Amino acid sequence: MSTVPTKVGITDILKGVAKMAPDLPSMARHAPNLVFRSPDKKNTIGQIFAQLAADHPDRPFVRWHGESTSYGEANRIVNRYAAVLTERGVTVGDVVGILSKNNPTDLFVILAVLKLGAVAGMLNYNQRGEVIDHSVSLLNANVLIRDPDCDEAFDSMSRDRHPEHILDFAALDEAAADKSEADPAVTATLPASTLAFYIFTSGTTGLPKASVMSHNRWLANFTGIGGLAVRLRPSDTMYVALPLYHNNAVSVSLGAVLAGGACMALSPQFSASRFWDEVIENRATAFSYIGELCRYLLAQPPKPTDRAHSIRLVVGNGLRPEIWDEFVDRFGIDRVVEFYGASELNLAFVNVFGVKRTVGFCPLPFKLVEYDADGEPKRDGAGRLTAVPKGEPGLLIAEISDRVPVDGYTDARETEKKIVRDAFKKGDAYFNSGDLVRDIGFSHITFVDRLGDTFRWKGENVATTQVEGAVAQDGAVDGAVAYGVEVPGCDGKAGMVSVTVTGDSRPDPKTLADTLYAALPAYAVPLFVRFVGELEVTSTFKNRKVELRNEGFADVGGDDVWVLKGRSDGYVPFYDEYPADVAAAKAPR
Repeated sequence: MSTVPTKVGITDILKGVAKMAPDLPSMARHAPNLVFRSPDKKNTIGQIFAQLAADHPDRPFVRWHGESTSYGEANRIVNRYAAVLTERGVTVGDVVGILSKNNPTDLFVILAVLKLGAVAGMLNYNQRGEVIDHSVSLLNANVLIRDPDCDEAFDSMSRDRHPEHILDFAALDEAAADKSEADPAVTATLPASTLAFYIFTSGTTGLPKASVMSHNRWLANFTGIGGLAVRLRPSDTMYVALPLYHNNAVSVSLGAVLAGGACMALSPQFSASRFWDEVIENRATAFSYIGELCRYLLAQPPKPTDRAHSIRLVVGNGLRPEIWDEFVDRFGIDRVVEFYGASELNLAFVNVFGVKRTVGFCPLPFKLVEYDADGEPKRDGAGRLTAVPKGEPGLLIAEISDRVPVDGYTDARETEKKIVRDAFKKGDAYFNSGDLVRDIGFSHITFVDRLGDTFRWKGENVATTQVEGAVAQDGAVDGAVAYGVEVPGCDGKAGMVSVTVTGDSRPDPKTLADTLYAALPAYAVPLFVRFVGELEVTSTFKNRKVELRNEGFADVGGDDVWVLKGRSDGYVPFYDEYPADVAAAKAPR
């Protein structure tokens, strides 16, 4: 079994540098932009895209089911869309809501919004009802562009939350038919400090928060991950099956494509059974991933397409160390560009030197510190934090400075909750990642765990309070505590909820599942339900979930546990093979 490196040495770094040799000219072109990047410089995503379209109009930019649209043609479509948005009053700093599954129109709309200096509000199409209402309210947008394939999410939205202007794709194309194809004049005037995206992330509040990303911060991904680590060439095609409302797609993947002047092949959504067929159809040489995607591909029966493709590198996060070698060997992957970051975090680690089974390197200042049972930084008697020894797991905090600012969330109060002030000396400030990592030398880390009231499952952050609120809708449930538990062979943590019941009654297992599927995104529906006699609380009336989390689904004494079979079967009593079924992607269905 593959193991996580305990130390990165100079030999590892020198080997990585040697492998970079063919790409050194392109890296030299990008490196100065990482060092001298300024928020005042006239440099934005829209400017970069427009320049590529002017320099290489016939080069393929986006590929859809094997058919390509060139940079030049895409730029003309983007400019027509921008003209439509301008007619509806969109100007610098305004927010445009985008509710769409992956497709070229989605990408063109994003670029049109950015060219105007407006903010692309990337709505998660898995949200429903109260949750999507909350997200839309955070955007405060006057325009919403929507994909007809997202009707279920749109129809669940309250009408009083609708923006003034709503255009589906057909209406957008009709309105754009006779518009100007010239670049908007405002694009060339925009500084890098202009806001670019609102990207939704789960927090401890139970409802999504909109993290803010400026062009300047996106450019750090463009240069650091795209230009220096991924290093695509103009002949490359990056296959993207991850949703564009995710940073993995809209920042890392798009950044890598534009940094190399390459092509992006889009898939409507990930399919393990069709994955390699679509990679081959789109002539892809790279793809982006999350750990779950890699595990699902390994769970597929071996077939000729496993090696009948042209993939030479992959970029993403969450590839588990124990499957790393198996994954690259089975599918013939030459290079894995694993990275670590978060929508709101002000730094990122990336495997630029190619050290196996690590999330890579970061040149920016960070600390690993002791933490308490609630996942918060632990202060000593003098009120300061304590750094953990190198090699020991600790809570990752990132220093905040003029050079490394925090864009934060749309709600300043939520941003402030994540900032640790006076950490080591009076006046300093750090951003709390909420993650447990290990420093293994040469500014490399390995990921250990997610702390606090959220956990990651299927590449998504799940807010436990949101899950608890959904479970409490069942009349037979008196109290509920949600948390994440490890399932052998799986990435992240699966949802588990411990509940107390009203009187002697219990929920109907199928009805409970139906309720949760209606109220939550599929990835947030808990896989395990444990029935307990009581739920202990702390002196501040917080549920004691640490003990429950540690007990998981195996150490439950005489408590009954249900497991989620899927939408059609609902919950059933726990059976011994269930964890293996989850790891093999056989459950839930």
